[in-house]
Amino acid sequence: MEGDIMLGGIFSFHSRWEEGQNTFSHTPLPLQCIRLNFRGFQYTQAMRFAIEEINNSSDLLPGISLGYKIYDSCGSIARAVKVALALVNGNEMVSASSDKPCTRPAQVQAIMGETFSSPCMAIATVVGPFYIPLISHAATCACLSDKTKYPSFLRTIPSDNYQSRALAQLVKHFGWTWVGALRTNDDYGNNGMATFTATAQRLGICLEYSLSVFRTDPPDKIQKVMDTIKASTSKVIVAFLSASDMHMLTRKLSENNLTGYQWVGSEGWIFDSQIAATGGHHVLDGAIGLSIPKAQVSGMREFMLDVKPLNSSSNEMFTEFWETLFQCRFKKTAGNQRECTGQEDLTEVQNSFTDMSLMPIFNNVYKGVYAVAHALHRMLSCNKTCNNKEQLDPSMCTSPQILRHIQQIQFKTKEGDDVYFNENGDPPAKYEIINWQPNKNGIVDFVAVGLYDASLPADRQLILHNRSLIWAENSQKVPQSVCSEKCHPGTRKVLQKGKPVCCYDCLRCAEGEISNIADSITCEECQPDYWSNERRDACVKKEAEFLSYKEILGALLTSASLLGTFMTAVVAFIFFRHRHTPIVRANNSELSFLLLFSLTLCFLCSLTFIGRPSEWSCMLRHTAFGITFVLCISCVLGKTIVVLMAFRATLPGSNVMKWFGPTQQKLSVLGFTLIQILICILWLTISPPFPFKNLKEFKNKIILECAFGSAVGFWAVLGYIGLLAMFCFVLAFLARKLPDNFNEAKFITFSMLIFCAVWITFIPAYVSSPGKFSVAVEIFAILASTFGLLICIFVPKCYIILLKPGKNTKKNIMGKGATKSY
Repeated sequence: MEGDIMLGGIFSFHSRWEEGQNTFSHTPLPLQCIRLNFRGFQYTQAMRFAIEEINNSSDLLPGISLGYKIYDSCGSIARAVKVALALVNGNEMVSASSDKPCTRPAQVQAIMGETFSSPCMAIATVVGPFYIPLISHAATCACLSDKTKYPSFLRTIPSDNYQSRALAQLVKHFGWTWVGALRTNDDYGNNGMATFTATAQRLGICLEYSLSVFRTDPPDKIQKVMDTIKASTSKVIVAFLSASDMHMLTRKLSENNLTGYQWVGSEGWIFDSQIAATGGHHVLDGAIGLSIPKAQVSGMREFMLDVKPLNSSSNEMFTEFWETLFQCRFKKTAGNQRECTGQEDLTEVQNSFTDMSLMPIFNNVYKGVYAVAHALHRMLSCNKTCNNKEQLDPSMCTSPQILRHIQQIQFKTKEGDDVYFNENGDPPAKYEIINWQPNKNGIVDFVAVGLYDASLPADRQLILHNRSLIWAENSQKVPQSVCSEKCHPGTRKVLQKGKPVCCYDCLRCAEGEISNIADSITCEECQPDYWSNERRDACVKKEAEFLSYKEILGALLTSASLLGTFMTAVVAFIFFRHRHTPIVRANNSELSFLLLFSLTLCFLCSLTFIGRPSEWSCMLRHTAFGITFVLCISCVLGKTIVVLMAFRATLPGSNVMKWFGPTQQKLSVLGFTLIQILICILWLTISPPFPFKNLKEFKNKIILECAFGSAVGFWAVLGYIGLLAMFCFVLAFLARKLPDNFNEAKFITFSMLIFCAVWITFIPAYVSSPGKFSVAVEIFAILASTFGLLICIFVPKCYIILLKPGKNTKKNIMGKGATKSY
């Protein structure tokens, strides 16, 4: 249609083509277009509707009429480039000489189309140097946003850069980490899938396979795709396909009975009702994907369906369209087909041309035409009328201006849609999330279940409505598609060798380590005072272990300590009652009572080892033990020396006892004890014992114990006790056979033998005993040695005092009676 200003259009009225055999003996024949595509006619009608509406408007381009030239690209890139050159240059030979170079017969000021990305790239490359705007309604490849390569390309549909990321986020939202991927083998599919793959990897999604298909692929290649899907373990397939390729693929899926897969689709096919209507055995039911938001343009549906047949001789393609639409022929031919009258009623026809499910795409064509009209309106300074009604030559003067004005326009359509382009020639990215839900009649309803808005913050871009979804095979449950099941808390992921990161084994965390989230890649080590629980998903405070009064072992040792104290008190009472008897007076009764007092302290000091260690108990237990035992051994040593001195005193002319009388005995005990006190003071001053948490002895327990502080101090205290004990043992051993009826040296020898044996065996037992048992060994050594002293030294005397009072005489003690030696 002619007009003051011409617009071009390139649409695919056919979806395939045939190439003749080139014999190189004549000019190659043009492409033979086959398989009529009603969608191309719908896009044409949308463009014509917008132009007619603008021409009838008094507000936009008043006084100027828009015309159009529309070509069929046949789905071929080569054909698209050829018709683009025809739109730019024209088919007529025109003289270039003119006084007004901008007024020669003009061609188109802008081109609407093409539907697919690859042809758009080729066309934009050709018309780009002339800055002729190319506005596509459906080409979504992100590569077309590159203004260095395609400076004049714009589009009214969002770039796949946003769609691919949105699809990856959608897959991640439903927990699908193991998916298959199919793409159209062209720029739309390859670039879109590349962005999806990169985003998916960042989100932790793995592709089991990624295959390309094209509608013209040979059958064996298509079958390989079917076999790959059949052999795969993933149950979710992301399909970045054009409608034509998906239509072909759906038939093959149905033939191979490949059902039960959850399909995630791009806008190229997800809301195409023609695919849904011919979906075989509902292999795509439950599909989910992104579509252009729904749109309604008042009057467009009626205009699109109001088609009139043209003279068959003037427009061969439209004749083919009419004959295919109504299944008739304008010229009667042999066969059963009826003859076309030109008066056929379109309301009686149900096919893809009468299907208005692609109204959002038709609206994109409509907005593209209006974008050019608004740019021209501004460029021509139109108010009530426009200043210039002359033809414009895009290649020479006005194209850069038109392109610049289109890039700057911002307006609202009559339906309230905002139209503008960013610096890359792209509109704002907004998608509806569509779910294929078969109704009771078996017809698929496209139900909007969510929204994706790239203008919102990243964490709020994907919005799903609170609406039930239908999944593959009409299931109400979200399908699972993972290479490995989720690792529960308490385990960590270990990658399987040679497989993607989504394929892993779940290993239980080691002792002392936890993971409290699912699919953790590491196990965290618990703090030193904590330990992992049985499930390895939480750190629990370690049980503090020490020798307690409440447990059986602690209670038994406490009882033994109190029993020893009681026995010592009983012996002291007996000795006090019989303090004037010879057996008590025979060996310095004051030393005996001091020894009993020290034994009592030895029994009681064992109690300081029981209970939770504290600073005062740690310092008290070892120092009290060291001092009381030295006091005890000093008393025994004094008694031993007294025995030896007493024997020496009976020899003629001996005056030994005056050198070791009662005063000297007390001073010796005091002197020996003061040395131990001095050692303990130095120990407590330099590096005293302190409470210590032993975390190494047991993994799941804290052993509360007393650290020595200074090991030298501890062994000095213990060594000094051992030195006195050995000295006492040697003296007592030397005096064991002295001629005396009641030779106390024998009993001291036995007591020292027991004492030394206990403490010699204590050292290896103490070192090898774990935890609180080392404390128990130390208490046992204290009690055993104390009981040994008490029993060996005092029990024989108590026996004579209580049961053999006849022997408790001075004569018998001195060995002068007729009684035999004890």
